[in-house]
Amino acid sequence: MSTPMYTIRDWIHRHLSDPQVVGLAVLLAAGLAVVVFLGGMLVPVFASIVLAYLLEGVVRFLVRQGMGRRSAVLAVYLVFMVVLVATLVALLPTIVNQIIQLVENLPAMLEQGQRALLRLPERYPAYFSAEQVSALLDTIRREAIGYGRAIAASFSFASVVMVITLIVYAVLLPVLIFFFLWDKGKILGWMGRFLPRHHGLVFSVWREVDSQIGNYVRGKFVEVLIVWTGSYLTFLWLGLDFAMLLALLVGLSVIIPYVGAIVVTLPIAIVAYFQFGTSSEFMWVLIAYAIIQAIDANILVPLLFSEAVNLHPVAIIIAILVFGGIWGFWGVFFAIPLANLIQAVMNAWPRAAVEVLGEGDGEDQGEGEGEGVGAEARV
Repeated sequence: MSTPMYTIRDWIHRHLSDPQVVGLAVLLAAGLAVVVFLGGMLVPVFASIVLAYLLEGVVRFLVRQGMGRRSAVLAVYLVFMVVLVATLVALLPTIVNQIIQLVENLPAMLEQGQRALLRLPERYPAYFSAEQVSALLDTIRREAIGYGRAIAASFSFASVVMVITLIVYAVLLPVLIFFFLWDKGKILGWMGRFLPRHHGLVFSVWREVDSQIGNYVRGKFVEVLIVWTGSYLTFLWLGLDFAMLLALLVGLSVIIPYVGAIVVTLPIAIVAYFQFGTSSEFMWVLIAYAIIQAIDANILVPLLFSEAVNLHPVAIIIAILVFGGIWGFWGVFFAIPLANLIQAVMNAWPRAAVEVLGEGDGEDQGEGEGEGVGAEARV
């Protein structure tokens, strides 16, 4: 037998002969199938899980201080709902008004941009000609008309669907969040019944990923809040229009590492240019935005995610592209936790195979670790 075939057979014997590895592979395949085929339907569930992770840290803190879990869940949930409603009531009208004002100012901004393009042949005749600028403007007009017609054709239907979706989310999310916190033990116990008999490796990977996801979600919430607040105060101090709306975009951009910061730079630069032109105020806005991003990348991220994110920037960007293509927005949001899941599986996979072959008693080991899963589920 050739050496490559022997290597493949040896790899299959060492890994796939271990029932714990096979069980983990089956669960990962089932999870991928759920995300690909049912991800769109289960968006409220995944959003509720994210918020439940966010609140679970506070619940555990109160439990460690001596409060009963049920009392801690009730207290944290009620405070969360009050703060959420108060925040929406206070900020939503401002954000909506700024969106309306931005839409109303778009024609004037487009006209100002057109005048700036028409001046290019006069300022830089060696690089731009009147014919090139005219062709560019014609292309922009055709594309704008096409997009405008498409938006107008689908606006009524899309708006109805969006309103219905928001109503469904407003009803389902609070209910799901409450029961994910209130019946956490029961839910984990029910899910544990469907685990394979030899699930020690599954439990090992789950403990690592569960801790990382919890730290990531809570850290990301704090990061968004700090960046949003800091950006708003900075834009307000610089006198930038639509300060709250742009600050919200900056805060949400940190959800997508590296890519989000680059994308949000464009609307900030456009608004600043049409408000200040090429004056020093325009440059100060860009400098302030660059400082905010530098503080976020070099201070906030290492401080908040020192334990939750241990991935190379290239791995993070690849994860964003891959999971975003598979699962859209939620794939982008969960790109880092999913990449951590893959890393945890890769770290645990060969170690588990060696341990099982070395001990020669995988069944007893799986049963012993299975008791740990049951105990954890009952907490």
